Amino acid sequence: MTHPIWPLFDLHVTTPQLELRYIDDELGCELALLAAQGVHAADFMPFVIEWTDVPADRLTVESMQYYWRCRAELTSESWSINFAVIVDGRVIGSTGLGAKNYPVLREFETGSWLGLEHQGKGFGKEFRQACLHLGFAGLGAVMATTGAYHDNGPSLGVTRSLGYTETGRRRGVRRGRPDELIGFRMPREHWEQNLRRDDIEIHGLEPCLALLGAT
Repeated sequence: MTHPIWPLFDLHVTTPQLELRYIDDELGCELALLAAQGVHAADFMPFVIEWTDVPADRLTVESMQYYWRCRAELTSESWSINFAVIVDGRVIGSTGLGAKNYPVLREFETGSWLGLEHQGKGFGKEFRQACLHLGFAGLGAVMATTGAYHDNGPSLGVTRSLGYTETGRRRGVRRGRPDELIGFRMPREHWEQNLRRDDIEIHGLEPCLALLGAT
């Protein structure tokens, strides 16, 4: 049964290995507690927004505020939809798609994180492919983008293994120091020809299309 007001609560994507499920308050709480246990080594910052550089009690509260804010600020032109990554019934991390001017540009960006104990097991590539399937097959996008710091080996490894094209490098500020970010993009044609799979399924999408400017 579709949620009568917010159909995104019913949106989920399944692959043979895992599920992406739109984050409701229960999943948000699980993710906040997981993040508080650790997402990366203390001496390394993989994120442009340094959201993990706060005490654990603040991180849990701010995580929930972020999920609520993404819902409250969503429009068909500008949105961020976040998913819990679930393996064998267990929440292991989060991924999401974001877009600006989506009805015109048909372009989305991906981002993600995994709890420390779930890293290095090949899940990152699988849920990135699930995100690409949702964006291209489900939402009719023509371009996907992503980015990472130059030394974020796991993220860059997934991106390059899927055949993204590097679009350039720019300077950013990481923990108060200048650093280098690398941008990538993937056109729909590359996904269609090289990555499209028939074992990824999208559930509950149709009622969400108007909300996301994808009709």
